[in-house]
Amino acid sequence: MSNQRSQYPDILKGVAVILMIQVHIMELFATEEVFNSVLGRVSLFFGGPPAAPVFMAVMGYFVAKSTKGFRLNIFRGLKLLLWGLLLNIGLNFHLLVKVITGSVQLNPWPYIFGVDILFLAGFSILFLALLRKIFRKQIIPWIVLALLTASATMFLPVYESDQMWIHYLQAYFFGNATWSYFPVFPWITYPVLGVIFQILDEKYQLSGFTTKGLAYIGGLVFITIAITFSYGLGISTHLPAYYHHDFLFVLWANAFMVLWAIMIKLLSHYREHNILFRYLQWAGRNVTAFYVIQWLLIGNLATFIYKTQSALASFLWFVAIAAATSVMVLYRNKHRKKFNPDHRSG
Repeated sequence: MSNQRSQYPDILKGVAVILMIQVHIMELFATEEVFNSVLGRVSLFFGGPPAAPVFMAVMGYFVAKSTKGFRLNIFRGLKLLLWGLLLNIGLNFHLLVKVITGSVQLNPWPYIFGVDILFLAGFSILFLALLRKIFRKQIIPWIVLALLTASATMFLPVYESDQMWIHYLQAYFFGNATWSYFPVFPWITYPVLGVIFQILDEKYQLSGFTTKGLAYIGGLVFITIAITFSYGLGISTHLPAYYHHDFLFVLWANAFMVLWAIMIKLLSHYREHNILFRYLQWAGRNVTAFYVIQWLLIGNLATFIYKTQSALASFLWFVAIAAATSVMVLYRNKHRKKFNPDHRSG
């Protein structure tokens, strides 16, 4: 029973990373006409609230649930920060070569120090590891922290300086820099919400709700989302507003995540007999490798075909990238197991 329950968060992570693949292709491969079409808005929406916020909330849930010690979590956070920097160099490798050789004239530093989700994950794990030692399982401090982090951007001043390194450093935490996609504030709110859910789940067995109970809750949340959907859609499909959203959108995204999680929970009830959910569960268990490989492929291909692909071509690229990433993750796992029989996917 416990093993079966543990599969559900992996499915959520698997759905999130697949949705990230499609939105990266829409942003970098599709023509401006496709990107600005209804199809583009649908792609951006599903690459928004159901993707990064859900992924980060699930990560926070697992950090809170983990029995790993403080040092191991600190090491894991630092490792993700290093992976984030290496991934930036790797996914932009072909572009950086063009810059170095002089065939493309642009500033390379925003590409090297772009604030992608691995940096957010690394900083989040570091902060949560520290705060777990202070707050432990006391729910009130975590709720206060969620409120503070969600509203922090309203109070944090953007530092003006001629020293560019200050702007690059600040971009990891807050501000409106164009290369800052997932700054710590407000994005750390989502892993904090994951911690809050884990504490409540442990105390009140929230994940043990019956199918009927989940349907009732989902229905109530659906009404709220339906009434406010135009607001959520507007923020989710305007990338600068989405990456640097405010307290109100955090509330909306949180409500959407509840609805989304319930929908996936109900649909995945038949996962043992459904190859799609088995695949998504596997992708979720290997989410870091999945994320890194898909970006290495998409980022370097984008230098050749940036914003030139039709809607059909973009869809075919999505299928091809997802398939190629899956094969490479399979090969990676097989290779690692050959040298480490005790290896666990991750």
